[in-house]
Amino acid sequence: MANPLIEAQTRFRELSTYQVTLCSESGDGERQIVRYFFRKPGWIRMEFVQPHRGMVLIYDPLVRRVHLWPFGVEHIPSLTLAPDNPLLGNRRGHRVDRSDVGALIANLFALSAQGKVSPLGETEIAERPATGFEVTGKSGITVAGVHRYDVWVAQDSRFPLKVQSFDTDGRLIETVNMADAQTDVHLPERFFAP
Repeated sequence: MANPLIEAQTRFRELSTYQVTLCSESGDGERQIVRYFFRKPGWIRMEFVQPHRGMVLIYDPLVRRVHLWPFGVEHIPSLTLAPDNPLLGNRRGHRVDRSDVGALIANLFALSAQGKVSPLGETEIAERPATGFEVTGKSGITVAGVHRYDVWVAQDSRFPLKVQSFDTDGRLIETVNMADAQTDVHLPERFFAP
């Protein structure tokens, strides 16, 4: 892989949709499982499995609002919130409107501009051939609180399958597994506007 960041960015620009089950675990053991759907120019649908089972959240990039159904789309109440509303954030500062793979790639580029990219080699993630690389900021440099990312991308699509983030002391912040990622899947408009 010549430049893994440029290849991942190019492939992301070419795709129109993706879906993935996000399985994240923080360094202190907090787990989250979310079925995540994305359609350009930035529509996001998140169906929570753990915690908050049944909760559905949809981000509309055209009006920059989040529609939230705490007990599922078929149930009331429903809320409409700004993407920076504290009810939607988590303690690591993740925001719905900046949660897609494009935002991750932008963070990787920002960190690499003040650091370096190193290969991690080839492996398999959930029986999918993958290539890994590490992006590390110079001493004390962080982007979104992250000093180092270890990233493994699918060899065929260059889509991230696993990402680990670390702080300046080398402590694990979070591991995100996206091994079941599928790109350019059919996601109808109604799916994002129930």
